[in-house]
Amino acid sequence: MADIVAITLLRHGLTVANERKAYLGWTDSPLSIKGEKEILDLRGSYPQYEKIYTSDLPRCVETARLLFPDIVPVKNASFREMNFGSWEGQTYDDLKADEDYLNWLERPMKALVPGGESYPGFSERVNNGWKQLIACKENRFAIMTHGGVIRDLLVRYAPKEKNFFDWGISHGRGYELIWEDRNSLRRGERCTLLQAAPIMGKLNG
Repeated sequence: MADIVAITLLRHGLTVANERKAYLGWTDSPLSIKGEKEILDLRGSYPQYEKIYTSDLPRCVETARLLFPDIVPVKNASFREMNFGSWEGQTYDDLKADEDYLNWLERPMKALVPGGESYPGFSERVNNGWKQLIACKENRFAIMTHGGVIRDLLVRYAPKEKNFFDWGISHGRGYELIWEDRNSLRRGERCTLLQAAPIMGKLNG
């Protein structure tokens, strides 16, 4: 029997800062009232996972607790969102006169965020965490993380190539990536099947 591995990538619930459309990386913001309700409405929509891994930031840990109350998540800082440095908590309107910010908008995949990360540095961190994670023995597990992390992993491992910003991930939802055998996963090959998670839901973001 093939050693099938299924990994679900989930985005944390809607936060107060998300509602303001503010940049939210390593700083944190609590789930909003709407966000918490949306997550509770999704409880029971997901299958039983052998383990839940999560970014160590509270918004991810809390979302995992609400969705999977019977599982204690394993925290991993490698799966944090990109560090937005001095732009944390600020919106486009707050930053639209900032020259560094405008330069970053022109080259978001290369430019360094002041006091934060560049995309290459962020991507390397996430991939290093991923390589450690896939050494585990579980065949079906989930990672509760952030939109940027999920997009970065999909760019690398989705069956069909798409650009980073072409992936849409709604809060509390995500994608399940399936490999037909563990060796192909460990060799860094793209997954053979990708499906929205939960299957009954519809991504809208």
